[in-house]
Amino acid sequence: MMLLEELLKEAIERLPQSNVRNAMEYSLMAGGKRIRPVLLQETLKGYGIDPTLGNECACAIEMVHTYSLIHDDLPAMDNDDLRRGKPTCHKQFDEATAILAGDGLLTYAFSCILSSSIEASAKSACALILADMAGAAGMVLGQDLDMREQTGQTTWEDLKKIHRYKTGCLLSAPLMMGAIIAGHAEDVDTWHEIGEMIGLAFQIQDDILDVELTPEEFGKSNSDARNDKVTSVTVLGKADAEALMKELYANSIERISNIRGFDSDGMSSIVAGIQSRRK
Repeated sequence: MMLLEELLKEAIERLPQSNVRNAMEYSLMAGGKRIRPVLLQETLKGYGIDPTLGNECACAIEMVHTYSLIHDDLPAMDNDDLRRGKPTCHKQFDEATAILAGDGLLTYAFSCILSSSIEASAKSACALILADMAGAAGMVLGQDLDMREQTGQTTWEDLKKIHRYKTGCLLSAPLMMGAIIAGHAEDVDTWHEIGEMIGLAFQIQDDILDVELTPEEFGKSNSDARNDKVTSVTVLGKADAEALMKELYANSIERISNIRGFDSDGMSSIVAGIQSRRK
């Protein structure tokens, strides 16, 4: 993990000094679980590939994830004041700078992929995966669906669709990119499905933690309750939501173990670790 922190910091420091760079660095280096880069690294390890081959792609995924958090916290969206236990980017700087910081991280992510040392065909494939998973057919679509939901009228099927795109797509991306870098394009669709499964479990878990923990304990504001948003807990009830979360994590581990030619021990441990998180 220390290597990733160093890589992210070095990448940001290659940019010209500016207030926007400061805001990009503030949010990118604010900590966090780094789940998506770890998923990419563990995918490569499971295929017996040197995980450092995915360094630039791992940084790119974390940059895109951080950009999404910056924009998600903006007053026009969730209007949050706290992220990773610190003031959100627009609170620490200002709204315009936060928007530009998100824009900067998103575009810089693709620069990182295209300047990596992996084969040219893998570069283009990874860039396309990240664009699809993060864009208007992926995470951005999920954010739009989330913004448009009718409070109190959203069904569980509606909510699953939101989570599939808003959370699942960016958890699928590192798994899919890892398969590409490792030379196992035949497994990309399977990893996409596994990522969506983990993403739904992850979001249900977030909804549960949101009601169990204070903002200080959870490290971010409880904007869902403040904005009266529908969550898996309000739709299913806490007990059923928790049971479904456990089932989804268990099913994802089983799917991973069935991938031919993949050593699943490390990835299974990572997924189990995600399930046990309290932040």
